[in-house]
Amino acid sequence: MAERLLEVKNLKVQFATEDGIVQAVDDISFELERGKVLGIVGESGSGKSVTSMTLMGLTRGVNARFRGEVLYKGTDLLKVSDRDMQNYRGNELGMIFQDPMTSLNPVYRIGDQIIEAIQAHEKVGKRAARARTVELLRQVGIPNPETRVDDYPHQFSGGMRQRAMIALALSCNPSVLLADEPTTALDVTVQIQILLLLRELQRELGMAVIFVTHDVGAAVEISDRLAVMYAGRFVETGTARDVLKRHAHPYTEGLLAANLHDAEPGARLMTIPGSPPSSTTPRSVMSSSASWWTTRSVPSGNTSRKSIWCAARDASSAATPSACMSTPVPRNRLSCLDCSRSASARSRAASAAPKWASRTDSTSIAWYRLSWSCPGIMASARSQ
Repeated sequence: MAERLLEVKNLKVQFATEDGIVQAVDDISFELERGKVLGIVGESGSGKSVTSMTLMGLTRGVNARFRGEVLYKGTDLLKVSDRDMQNYRGNELGMIFQDPMTSLNPVYRIGDQIIEAIQAHEKVGKRAARARTVELLRQVGIPNPETRVDDYPHQFSGGMRQRAMIALALSCNPSVLLADEPTTALDVTVQIQILLLLRELQRELGMAVIFVTHDVGAAVEISDRLAVMYAGRFVETGTARDVLKRHAHPYTEGLLAANLHDAEPGARLMTIPGSPPSSTTPRSVMSSSASWWTTRSVPSGNTSRKSIWCAARDASSAATPSACMSTPVPRNRLSCLDCSRSASARSRAASAAPKWASRTDSTSIAWYRLSWSCPGIMASARSQ
């Protein structure tokens, strides 16, 4: 059995703002073993980057609150001091940030930035650190690393800057690599090269990887397991193959239906209507004595996504948060955001729902509307 490196239990992350309390991450749990890749997919604002940055201890601040556990080899990183956390960053947990142009310091040479990271964690001289930096740049596929090590970030192309970021993240041989959308804003051919590089390095070094992305196709390509994230929660998790072939959650189906790779020339592209619900609890709805942790976000925004989506398997099953969170779906695990409606209400909605068009019909995405926001209702209606 592979060594379990990371275990996240019921993680919640909240931020206090002038508009209210933002529930950025809402009760997520997962495990990560050595040599495995967990892909986290979802649209912008779902909480993917906050999750990865919280694992690195980069979201700490006076306005941030955390609940749950982030266990790395048995140590709860949420309870580790800021000073001690520096021993984990780089040494144990490495991170590839989303935009290398803003993550790399533009006034320092690429090599100097990697050398600094090596010397911060290991007692080595500058000459040895430079030699290791050159080897890292060669390992990630940068040509002529002996000379390019002295270049500045603006002298690298987008793909090469991302390779330099990967070299920086690997500089201290971390056990867990967090890749926060490493292929964003890159050309398609460069994206493929970066994905192949990550997969090759992961297998060669035996790292565990958390791969954060918008691209379901890229996540499936590199991941062993997938977690679909929406509004701060994992709404569906399973092996990459099961989530791709046997998905049960409507949001997962929406993401897959919107995949450009499967679109036929001239066909209308599928979209998920509306916008994600607000994760902010307005101060006006909070009682003066309410704890952050007893206050739930009030969904707002486009009504086509309000009250999204119960994980009950049929219209007659119990609609309680605990039931939905634990309802086993064949192979995959589902979650819900709102289970306030009763079983009888869902049954009435199911009986009133229309017969569904085929997936290729441009109107078939209408089942995302609020009136039929439970998969149980959908499953019942679509079978008619």
